[in-house]
Amino acid sequence: MTQAPVEPARARLEVKVVSGESSVTSAFASNPLRLLVPRSRGPSVWAYLASYGGGFVAGDQTRLDINLGARSRCFLTTQALTKIYRNPRLRPCSYRLSATLEEESLLVLAPEPVQAFADSTYSQRQEFHLHPAAGLVLVDWFCSGRAARGERWTFTCLRSRNEIFLGGERILLDSLLLDSAQGPLQSAHRMGRFNCLALLAVIGDSLASQAAQILASVAAQPVASRAPVLLSASPLRSGVLLRVAGERMEEVGREIQRCLGFVPELLQDDPWSRKW
Repeated sequence: MTQAPVEPARARLEVKVVSGESSVTSAFASNPLRLLVPRSRGPSVWAYLASYGGGFVAGDQTRLDINLGARSRCFLTTQALTKIYRNPRLRPCSYRLSATLEEESLLVLAPEPVQAFADSTYSQRQEFHLHPAAGLVLVDWFCSGRAARGERWTFTCLRSRNEIFLGGERILLDSLLLDSAQGPLQSAHRMGRFNCLALLAVIGDSLASQAAQILASVAAQPVASRAPVLLSASPLRSGVLLRVAGERMEEVGREIQRCLGFVPELLQDDPWSRKW
C-alpha cells in the first residue's frame, strides 16, 4: 500500500508591540512541536521551541513561522540539545523555519546545538526576511553526536541551509552538507579532532557596532597550532558572519556567549544567566 503523505507539524509565533511593550499576539504548535513562552510580554519576548521526546524521530517533518511586528524584540531558543534519533530506513526528517522581521524589530535566534545520533538523517532550512531597519542575531550549530558513547560524526546525513534577505535582497546563502556516503565524517581530512561546528550571523544597521567588534576581536586573536577552538569572521552587508570549530561543545558555547555579550543589553535581561 502507498502511504499517504505526512502533513508537516506546524508552529507559529507572532510578536507585536502593544502599549509600548513587545507582546506575543499569537502562538501555537502541533505535535510533535511545542512552543513555550515563559515571558510573553515585556521589553523583549522569550520563547522556547521544544518537541515531545526531546528531538525528532524518523518521519518528523516540522515547520515554524515567525512574524515580528515593527519595533518588537524576541529571544528564541530551545530547552536543550535537539536530538535526532536513528533513522535506518532514511525516512524524511526535517525542520523548516521562515521568519519575517518588520521595521526596527530584533530577533535573537540562539538554540542549543543539534545532536544527530548514529544512523540518523536530518535536513534543516531557515529563511529570514528582514526590513532594512531590522536586526537579526542567528546561531546555528551542531555537535558530533553522543561522543561519550563513541558516536562521533556517525550519522548518515545532515543538511543545513540558511538564507537571509535584507530589504528583499539576499545577502547570505550558507549551505552545509555532511554526508557519510562521501566518506567517513570523522576522518582526519573531514571533521578530524573537532566535535562541534557553529555559525553566528549578526545582521542589521542597528547592530553595526557589535558586528564591527566581532570582526576586530577575531582579527586580533593569534592563530595557535592545534588550538582547541578555531574562529573565522567575514564581513557581510550590514553585518558579520562568524564560523567556529571546536574540540568540545562547551568551549564553542563559551565562545558564542562571549561574542554575544551585547545581547542582554538589547533584550534588557540576560537570557543565558539561567542556561549557560
